[in-house]
Amino acid sequence: MQLSILLALYENNRLRTGHISNVRKIAYPVIGHVLQLVIPFRTDFGHMSRTFIYARVSTVDQNTDNQVHEIESAGFAVNKRRIVCESISGSVAAVERPQFARLLDRLEPSDVLIVTKLDRLGRNAMDVRATVEKLAADSVRVHCLALGGVDLTSAAGKMTMSVLSAVAEFERDLLIERTQAGIARARAEGKALGRPSALTKVQQVEAMRRLAAGESVAKVARDFCTTRQSIMRVRTRHGPVGTTDS
Repeated sequence: MQLSILLALYENNRLRTGHISNVRKIAYPVIGHVLQLVIPFRTDFGHMSRTFIYARVSTVDQNTDNQVHEIESAGFAVNKRRIVCESISGSVAAVERPQFARLLDRLEPSDVLIVTKLDRLGRNAMDVRATVEKLAADSVRVHCLALGGVDLTSAAGKMTMSVLSAVAEFERDLLIERTQAGIARARAEGKALGRPSALTKVQQVEAMRRLAAGESVAKVARDFCTTRQSIMRVRTRHGPVGTTDS
């Protein structure tokens, strides 16, 4: 920002006066330092700032090349040794992902972590928020391209995260409400809930007849090619009979 202002002042002053002013003496050294910079920027934390990329895909059939290319196309030049790729389901919490966990150990204060989407940082909004808060506590900046490259640890980023968390919580509550309404409607219509029975109604009647005749649960289960637990559930549902379980 300061560089843009200096350049604007220089051009404006040169066009008005027709000669080079003292602004050039200030602007050009700044430009020179930026263009000739060959080492990472040193920060107040006493070490060089580094930039990392974390790219994740869900299956081994996919690859992370597109994510890395997207980040590099956005203007981020990252050392290949600082590109961390991982193939793991998005349902796994961030800290439980092996490669991401190793990355957390490598990150130091003033480092920058770049991802393409928020789901790279966690399995849900709460997990993403916890990950970002952990990184912010370690003075690591986090940039997400899907959100315009905003630093999620900045004031604007925190506000964005708060809004996303609120939306995620609203969607979760709405899903729970719809699920409960669907269950209540199904029960009112007399629909059976849960896993279908292993035996048909005819088979259940036959199983109960054989149990009442004194056959064991294990023998009935073997004859119907099912488990003892299934036969015991049938017995419980239709009423106890005098049988043995073995």
